[in-house]
Amino acid sequence: MQAPQSDTLQAQIARQREALTSMLREPLGKVAQASGRAWGDRANLDAVLTEWFKTLPFGNFMYAMDTNAIQVSSNISRDGLIDADFGRDRSHRPYMKEAVPAEGFLLSEAYISERAKRPSLTAIQIVRDDSGRVLGFIGVDFDLRDLPITRELSRQSTQWRQIKGDPSIRGTVFHQTRSDSLLDQNIDTVLSIVEELMTAHGVYHIILHFSSNRAVAWHIDDPYRYRLLDIQELADPNSCLAYPRRPYPKDASTRASQIRPVLQGLKALRLMDEMLYLRSGTLNIFNGVVGLTFSCDGSHYVPVDEFLSKGADFWVGGGALQA
Repeated sequence: MQAPQSDTLQAQIARQREALTSMLREPLGKVAQASGRAWGDRANLDAVLTEWFKTLPFGNFMYAMDTNAIQVSSNISRDGLIDADFGRDRSHRPYMKEAVPAEGFLLSEAYISERAKRPSLTAIQIVRDDSGRVLGFIGVDFDLRDLPITRELSRQSTQWRQIKGDPSIRGTVFHQTRSDSLLDQNIDTVLSIVEELMTAHGVYHIILHFSSNRAVAWHIDDPYRYRLLDIQELADPNSCLAYPRRPYPKDASTRASQIRPVLQGLKALRLMDEMLYLRSGTLNIFNGVVGLTFSCDGSHYVPVDEFLSKGADFWVGGGALQA
């Protein structure tokens, strides 16, 4: 059930950070060299930082700090100098709590900026004099939305994921019993209509809320808006007339022939036990993933092929829901 390492979110983040480091390490090294020669003269240091800041294609602010993380320059911005932060103590900021590697460059972990309250990161470069003595640091703050490397949409892993729910619900699960909902009473009709909508009428993502008698659906012609279907619409075959006929997408990860078995699997999990049962189930044919939320509030996101290989005994008898 493990996805290739290259598909994990952490691996994608690591690749982006590596690319950013490659872009920033050399220019900040040059900034540090020039700043070392102007260190101790605020006006000269501001002038040096201003010139070098122009060479960076992105970045909100550049500034210099002493070895105690007290700012010894103005903030250099695209709009000019900002004097207000001269003398600011930055020692408490997240980027100054990380250890700068021996080579002198650090790309911080992402954090929430103090003023704009947006995801940001900071590049730190050690400044040395000609003898190698550490004088302080150059810092450059970046807003994540401005970094071109972060604009590539990451690919979501399709490995099996389990997410534990609210402990207060899990603790009372054996004191509850399933109530037969209107959707349960019409479940075969509902699932037949859902299958028709997904295989022939362009619905590519659906969430079935068995306990509350509703569904949420996304249509391929209008992918940014969802449609809420109540039990009357879900149980009425005429509802299919409200959706245009569409060929089944060729690039879907889920085969059309798998939709009925998936829906029947959801039915089995809904009715399998009076205490441990499915509250909601979802299928996205492009992700190829089945989402399950049970009465214990635990959730699973399972690739279609793996879901179809498991029976109800796996979920209850195998202890999958008690974990």
